[in-house]
Amino acid sequence: MADRLEIIAHTADETRALARALGAGLTAGMAVALTGDLGSGKTTFVQGLAAGLDVPADYYITSPTFTLVNVYPGRVPLYHADLYRLSGTGDDLTALGLDEMAGGDGVLAIEWAERLPRGYLTDFIAVNLKFQRDHGRRITLFATGRESRDLIKTLAASQAFPPKGSDSRMRD
Repeated sequence: MADRLEIIAHTADETRALARALGAGLTAGMAVALTGDLGSGKTTFVQGLAAGLDVPADYYITSPTFTLVNVYPGRVPLYHADLYRLSGTGDDLTALGLDEMAGGDGVLAIEWAERLPRGYLTDFIAVNLKFQRDHGRRITLFATGRESRDLIKTLAASQAFPPKGSDSRMRD
């Protein structure tokens, strides 16, 4: 069973299309942990997730770098956290309320997830975005548990995947 999916998205729209397809399969309690350098497309990816979660188009999805968490209504709430300015200690995360958001009534998308303590999340989809100067973004989705693995397998097999013009590989 596949636990890893990798694509090259040549445009921001292709990045959003992949994330929209992923978001359409997300259910309450699921988490998406995003990593990548500044400008690699983490917020662009969350914009696609929001579309897949049916967040109304009049909500402008921005990085919550200073607010730390934005909440958007949709099919289920989207909790969008940015840990860039946090130390990554358990106390910071508890004060932020991530404990309640993870596994709760919505979907939790975390930018700068590498700042989470090891083992903080259990079954989640890790998304690494790497900007490639001449080739768009390399996006790697990695499942960490059964539910996330099933979703990646479904995503890879769907008619909506891969986004037009992208290159993809699925790995076991």
